[in-house]
Amino acid sequence: MNTPAVENAEPAVEQAPEPSRTFGVEEEFLVVGPESGAPSGRGPAVLAAAADLDPQHGFHPELLTSQAEAATGVCTSSAQLRGQLRSARERMSRAAQAEGLALISSGTPPLPGEPGAISPGARFNRIAETYRAVVTDYQACGCHVHVGVPDREQAVAVINHLHPWLPSLLAMSANSPFHLGTDTGYASWRLVQQTRFPGSGIPPRFRSASEHDEHVARLVECGVLVDEAMSFWLARPSPHLPTVELRVADAATTVGEALLQAVVTRALVRTAQRELDAGREAPEIDPRLEQAAVWTAARHGLDGPGIDLVARRRARSAELVHRMIRWAATELEETRELATVRKLVAGLLHCGTGARRQRAAAARGDRALLAAIRVEGGVR
Repeated sequence: MNTPAVENAEPAVEQAPEPSRTFGVEEEFLVVGPESGAPSGRGPAVLAAAADLDPQHGFHPELLTSQAEAATGVCTSSAQLRGQLRSARERMSRAAQAEGLALISSGTPPLPGEPGAISPGARFNRIAETYRAVVTDYQACGCHVHVGVPDREQAVAVINHLHPWLPSLLAMSANSPFHLGTDTGYASWRLVQQTRFPGSGIPPRFRSASEHDEHVARLVECGVLVDEAMSFWLARPSPHLPTVELRVADAATTVGEALLQAVVTRALVRTAQRELDAGREAPEIDPRLEQAAVWTAARHGLDGPGIDLVARRRARSAELVHRMIRWAATELEETRELATVRKLVAGLLHCGTGARRQRAAAARGDRALLAAIRVEGGVR
């Protein structure tokens, strides 16, 4: 579906590269039949072909063989990130076509079909054995954003400040209304599926990196997490990179939407760092209300109410997104991205989230739905 306001807005001026502003994105896609849209277990062949086309990009398997991941490198500007997102999508799309398949970007598989098998590997096998039926059809795809931080101590403190905004990031990204041919009634069914795992949703508030690590280690020791890298929280210190990792967003239909998620996330992290430098602590929020806010965002996306976690009341989800942008506005102005973000958000509110656009396309039939979420040559 053509969404020019979301896809084509370009930053007018790029910021000078600074190491402290590094960020990157991991995008998960579904590999499907080109006509049926049914999930295909031939994801490994697509990954191998993509790696042959471009050995410098990071292409990785996911839990099921019907999924594939593309990771950007470390970027310092939105123009650099946008270029890498487009390039990776182009390579993977070409690889899928070469295998007689298609690549789609949706949080869950919208059309019927059998899920792929568990991907090869000892860790994937342990995950399958631990979670059993929870993972047999868990073809959930997200858009994960990494933002560089000096150390894990700051990563934990930053995440505490991000709690109020995680539901809005989810609502803005909602792109999984269908699951295997059924309209779930939700904007993000991917998030609902994720809640079946232990340790999902907004993380607890931790006072230090050691407290965070001890909590995760306890969950591993209790047998509910396979290892320390297995937490399902929507934001966490990356287990293997010097970053804050946000895994809140559904897979983005377009490069523009993936870029929007990344640019806003980086600005939120940088604003949280400003708050910490000024000695301002993160607000105390009721964890039960946080859970309710995440559910509400998954249910409605931007097409309904949200929950203001600081004021503890219902609010329009669109207003919460605008408030989030205002909170990060100083950082966005400093990187000269505020006007671009406002334009992208306006386009998203006008054209609708991926979930709304998927439903509009599905009303015209399966072929229209498939065309609306198909990744083709980096255009989407």
